[in-house]
Amino acid sequence: MTGRYDLHCHLDGSVRPDTIAALAREQGITLDRPVTELVTAPADCGSLARYLTYIDLPLRVLQTPGALRRAARELVEDWSADGVVHGEARFAPQLHGRQGMTPDEAVAAVAAGLAEGRAATGVRTALLLCCLRHQTPDESLAVAETALRHRDVVAGLDLAGDERLYPGAPHRPAFDLAHQAGLPCTVHAGEAAGAESVWEAIDVLGARRIGHGVRSAEDGALLERLRRDAITLEMCPVSNAQTGAVATLAAHPATRLLKDGLAVTIGTDARTTSATTLEREFAALRETAGWTEEQERQVSEHAAAGAFTSS
Repeated sequence: MTGRYDLHCHLDGSVRPDTIAALAREQGITLDRPVTELVTAPADCGSLARYLTYIDLPLRVLQTPGALRRAARELVEDWSADGVVHGEARFAPQLHGRQGMTPDEAVAAVAAGLAEGRAATGVRTALLLCCLRHQTPDESLAVAETALRHRDVVAGLDLAGDERLYPGAPHRPAFDLAHQAGLPCTVHAGEAAGAESVWEAIDVLGARRIGHGVRSAEDGALLERLRRDAITLEMCPVSNAQTGAVATLAAHPATRLLKDGLAVTIGTDARTTSATTLEREFAALRETAGWTEEQERQVSEHAAAGAFTSS
C-alpha cells in the first residue's frame, strides 16, 4: 500500500477545535478564551507536562459515546484530507468515565466512529488502547483486559505518560497479558527520559514499537539493538520540539537514524495540540533537514511494515 501512514496519533489530542467548542456548548461548558488557546500548545511549550495540559478540555468534552464517536469519525476524515492511507488512533478508555461511561462503551464508541470514517473515506484504521504510567499496575491490567475483550477492533496496547517521573516496569503484568494473547505493544519511551527508558520498553515490556524514542540516539548499543530487531520508532518531530524532547526541529535525530538503517516513521502525535498534519511534519523535515520524496518513501515503507492491525 502506497501513501502516508500515521502510526502515532492520540485521539484526545486530535479533536477538531470547532468540534471541541461545539461539544462544550452542547454540554453547557463555558470557555473563558478562544478554543484554540485552550487546546493548542505553544511552539515553545518546553515540557511534556505542560504540553499535556492542553488535552484537559478535549478530555472534558469526550465523556459521552456520541462525542467519542464523532471525534473518531472526524479524525479519519482529517487523515484522508492529509493523504493518509493507514491511521492508528490511540486513547485511554479509563479516562472517559466521568459521567459513567464504561471502558467497554468507550472502546465501542471509538471503534464505531473509526468504522464510519473508514467507510466514508477508504482510509485503513487501527485502534490502540493506552495504559498510563501514573496509574496503578492494576488499572493498566484492566486496560489490557479491555483490549482483549475487544480484540476484533483493538489492534495494540500502549503505555503513555511521563517516563521521567514514572517507570514502565510496574506495568509489566498488563503487557505480559497482551503478549500471551498475541496483541502487539508499543511504549512511549525516550521522550521525557533517556535511553534507559527505551531499554526498559523493549527488555521489560516487550515493545515492538517505540513511541518517540528520540533519545535513543544517545546510546550506540541501543541503536544497534533497535536496528537488529527492526523495532519501529514512531517519531513526531513537531511535538518533540514543542515538549523539549529535542532542542529544535533542526536537531531532531530522525534524519540520522533513518540514514543509519533504523525503522523510523513519522507521525503527528496530537494533531490539534500541535496544530499539525503529516504534511506539516514532512514540510518541517524538508525545510530543516533537506528531506525529499525518497525519505518520505522510506518512512512509509517502515510504517507499513510496523503497522498494527486488528484480528
